[in-house]
Order: sequence, then C-alpha cells, then structure tokens
Amino acid sequence: MIRDHRPYYLKKAYLGFENFYANWFLRPQLEHLGKELTIFQPWNAVIFGSPIRIGDYANIICSADYKVRLSIWAEKKNISGITIGDYCLICPGVRISAANEIRIGDNCMLAAGVYITDADWHDIYDRTAAGSTAPVILEDNVWIGDRATVCKGITIGKNSIVGAGSVVVNDVEPNTVVAGNPAKPIKQLDTTREFTRRSDWFLTPSGINKEIDELDRKMLLGNTFFGWLRSLVWPKPGD
Repeated sequence: MIRDHRPYYLKKAYLGFENFYANWFLRPQLEHLGKELTIFQPWNAVIFGSPIRIGDYANIICSADYKVRLSIWAEKKNISGITIGDYCLICPGVRISAANEIRIGDNCMLAAGVYITDADWHDIYDRTAAGSTAPVILEDNVWIGDRATVCKGITIGKNSIVGAGSVVVNDVEPNTVVAGNPAKPIKQLDTTREFTRRSDWFLTPSGINKEIDELDRKMLLGNTFFGWLRSLVWPKPGD
C-alpha cells in the first residue's frame, strides 16, 4: 500500500493491543523489561532462556518474515545472560544468542539481521560439545549495521560503527568505524563533534508522544472503516 488506510481510532486500538500483548506475554518471560517500551508486532519476538533484561525506552521492530530472537542456552547456572541497556533500537531479524554473557550498553542500534553470539556452540574437534564461550560487550552508543555478525569475546568501544555485512572477530576501539570480513578499521570518528544520542530524543517523552499522535491524526484524516476494508479486499490504483 502507498499509504495507511486505517482510521485514526483503529490504529490507536491496534497500537494499544501491541502494548497489551507485550506486557501480558513478553514481560513475564524477561527478568526485567523497562518502562516506555515500543514494540511492533510483539508476537513475532521469540524469547528463550533466562536471565534476559531490557532497559527503558527500547524500540523493537519485529516482522513475521524476520523475527527478533533473544535466546540463552547455558550449561551452567547463575550466568549473566543478556542485558540490553536504555534507549536501544532493535530492528527486524536481530538474533542475540548467549551461553554466558552479552552486554549491550545504552543508546545502541542493531540494524536488520544482526547476529551477536558469545559462543561457538560446537567444539572444533568434538562436535558433540558446546565449544568455548567469552563475553561480548557493546559499550554505549554503538551502531551495528545490517547483517553484521559479532563473535564471542568481542568488546566494541563507545560510539563505534560496524559496517553492513561485517564479521567482527577482534575488539573495536571507541569512536571507530570498522567494516569487512574480518572487520578492520576504516575511519576514526571526529571526537570534537557532539554526538546526538537516542536518549536526547526522549528528553521529553510526553512531547514525543504528542507529536507522533498529532502526526497520526493528520496522516489518517478522512480515513473511514469501510474505506479501509475496501482497500484490503478491492485495492485500487493509488491505494
């Protein structure tokens, strides 16, 4: 569709149902889920294992063909598990698989198809064994590009960027852009320039919610229930 044909009240009801679903079905599966969660199609998020923690103001985008998967497969008890900080963005198809510890800082962005793992999952010589594991740490304000892979034992420094399709097998220094397979530094960020982080966007949450609501009212103005139904069963050019 070229545009959203839903009337305003129908979209609000749909968003309310998404919020209900996340709190009713996902929140009990997590050790912690912070306030002001925004999650699209939460029924396409797959949660397995514990402990998994997600901070405040998380934005998680799921889709039926590209589910978000947060999984823990641990051989021992009392592990650190998966921790995702405040103001993080998780896009469709992100997979985070932990055997011990994966820690993601505040304001991090994980683009579509990103895979983060702290384990080999199979030993090189004994394919029946789980293989080795080492913690993965993403410091604050890290951006991981589309379909990049972050392997076990890696620390990515604050503000750094991993290019699309990269495979990270070595630590990344702060304020560094890396790309390739294996990922290598290609640029240093200008630390004299001020960073605008996702947390800056949420300084006045009520203001953001009001702005988005007003935009929805404007974009959906004139839409009707029967017009929306007609667009579903009998779409026309321009729909």
